[in-house]
Amino acid sequence: MDDSQITTLEQLRSILKYPEGLKFKGLSRNEKYGWLEKTLNRFDYFSLGKKDKGVVKAYLSRMTGFSRAQLTRLISIKLRKGSIKSGIGKRHRFEAKYTIIDKELLAQTDNAHGRLSGPATKRIFQRLHDVYGDKKFNKLKDISPAHIYNLRLSRTYKLRAQTFARTQSIQINIGARRKPEAMGKPGWIRVDTVHQGDLDGQKGVYHINMVDSVLQWEIVACVEKISERYLAPILEEALGMFPFAILGFHSDNGSEFINEVVAKLLNKLLIEQTKSRSGRTNDNALVEGKNGSVIRKHMGYWHIEQRHAPLINGFYRDYFNVYLNFHRPCGFATVTVDEKGKRHKKYETYQTPYERFRSLKRSSRYLREGVSFEALDKTAARETDNEFAQMMQKAKDRLFNDLARTDQTKKGGRFQKIMGTPRRGLSGSSLD
Repeated sequence: MDDSQITTLEQLRSILKYPEGLKFKGLSRNEKYGWLEKTLNRFDYFSLGKKDKGVVKAYLSRMTGFSRAQLTRLISIKLRKGSIKSGIGKRHRFEAKYTIIDKELLAQTDNAHGRLSGPATKRIFQRLHDVYGDKKFNKLKDISPAHIYNLRLSRTYKLRAQTFARTQSIQINIGARRKPEAMGKPGWIRVDTVHQGDLDGQKGVYHINMVDSVLQWEIVACVEKISERYLAPILEEALGMFPFAILGFHSDNGSEFINEVVAKLLNKLLIEQTKSRSGRTNDNALVEGKNGSVIRKHMGYWHIEQRHAPLINGFYRDYFNVYLNFHRPCGFATVTVDEKGKRHKKYETYQTPYERFRSLKRSSRYLREGVSFEALDKTAARETDNEFAQMMQKAKDRLFNDLARTDQTKKGGRFQKIMGTPRRGLSGSSLD
């Protein structure tokens, strides 16, 4: 538009009386900047009084659609620099620190480990770079846990990531009714059972989850039933899988553990037996949390027939327990007490249970007879965290395929209807 014939302030006031007035249409930002500069020069804006400047500003705002704040900024630039340069107002964009490759590595790691918490994932990146020498993780090893969650929102990550689900827990004069205090020594085991679903009145398998309260060393086993006949042999075998001597055995008040058979076994092994106190729901919280973040996450909620317990035990022994203790970081809390005596937990340290074991002062004194750190070191270093996690996931896939195949043969595909839910469904992350 050519408004060169408008040269006086009175003309501007007349234009501004009309609600619609004049307005530019279809002009670029740079064209508006050029017109704005010419108009300021035509009315000798900087020599005008306050009221007259307000009239010019109102006219400029009406014509360009710029806000008063925008105009004030542009006029200030004109005053300081003599002209309003093109490109003013363009937003500066910083170069992204983490590339598509980094997001793909994050998705790959999450797929292998089942999307752990941010601090645990960061610890895996550090181990992959520092322990296993994988230079691809050079940038990711220094990433903040908060930014891991940001990257998980990216399109690149979502296209490549698989996602996961969550759990609950369950509840005779045997065992002392108290919460055991480990005092920083490994060997105080927390125990719980996880039932793998009912179907048509038939019970599924039971998982026995055993977690050391200091190291979070975890051994998982599977039994057909939780009667004494099935439970005692698997308990003795599972307790023997810990690389350190077992001192205490703590469970809820369920009859699967609070019975004479288990008591006799623990007494034979010189292991102290304790059970949770009434109304103290946190007495066995460590293992109950692992029921969800570990067992339910990987085994789901669906029904698995009891006869499959030996197959599942083979997977646990050869892959799953090794993964949990040598390649999956857990969060270890630092506890502080405020002036009112209230305890506060802060999770800043993330280590694998084996790293935690190694970090103990004079850790070799806790080793079970016949177990050496040389052998354990070889197990830890044989594969990287991601490599073993991927091996574990493939072994788990083979396990479920075998279960599906045998049940389809027996029931004409009934297993698929029950177990057909993807094993990787959605869940939140856990601190461990």
